[in-house]
Amino acid sequence: MGVGRRSCWRQLQAWCFRLLWFIPAAFPVRVVETQRATDNITIRQGDTAIIRCYVDEKVSKVAWLNRSNIIFAGQDKWSLDPRVDLVMKGQLEYSLRIQKVDVYDEGSYTCSIQTKQQPKTSQVYLIVQAEPLGGEEYLDVIGITRNQAGRYECKASNDVAMPDVKYVNVVVNYTPTIKKTQSSETPVGRMGMLQCEAVAMPTPEFEWYRDENRLSSNQGINIQILGMTTNLMFANVTEDDYGNYTCVASNRLGAQSASLYLYRPGTGWDISGSACVCESLWLLLASLTCLFFKC
Repeated sequence: MGVGRRSCWRQLQAWCFRLLWFIPAAFPVRVVETQRATDNITIRQGDTAIIRCYVDEKVSKVAWLNRSNIIFAGQDKWSLDPRVDLVMKGQLEYSLRIQKVDVYDEGSYTCSIQTKQQPKTSQVYLIVQAEPLGGEEYLDVIGITRNQAGRYECKASNDVAMPDVKYVNVVVNYTPTIKKTQSSETPVGRMGMLQCEAVAMPTPEFEWYRDENRLSSNQGINIQILGMTTNLMFANVTEDDYGNYTCVASNRLGAQSASLYLYRPGTGWDISGSACVCESLWLLLASLTCLFFKC
């Protein structure tokens, strides 16, 4: 609609509205008890606003206007907005309801009343509060470590609406680290197990070696992989099974290996066996030194 047509339409509305006061009322006659002329209503964007107006039998005409636009004249709706309707309880209330309030609804609303004595008006200013758009916040983590991986919470809040919360999962990739190994002291004919546990992201792949030979599951051994742990199982240990084995954990970032031992009971050949041997040799050397110097 052009500017000239819009101006003409508003003038026609105003003229028709003034004419309404001289037409006998089909709307119940009541007197007004409205909000003060300086009243403000604050509403959150998207909520429902109810602008109250109370009347009684001394009123002959009543209407709602927004700026110079007629919304309702009596019970006749002039607005084309489907979100707008009247709230009427008995003969006492003539309130305006606006559903799903938006920022363009903000402004002055007038409850206009015609009494037998003189016209009265009561204005209410509707304030619409919105969440700010385009706000950004950053969390910078310098030199991130694997211990800082996990779920982070971002919360945005103000005094208008309930806080909005979003979650971000942070994944930190790192090379495998073998954190636990378990050798096995197993007699011939019994079941033995070597265990190797690693931490890594992405999840590591495991391999088992004896000397330079990569092992695979066969009739004598079985390789189990359970997440971050792998087991080398011996169904029936033989003399040939005793010895040193290597566990390798790898992902696309790197690899790490560790040595484990399957040994005969009584040999003291544990993962800590080298330390035991060194300690025994040190004690022997200390004893011989003490005898030599007669300490």
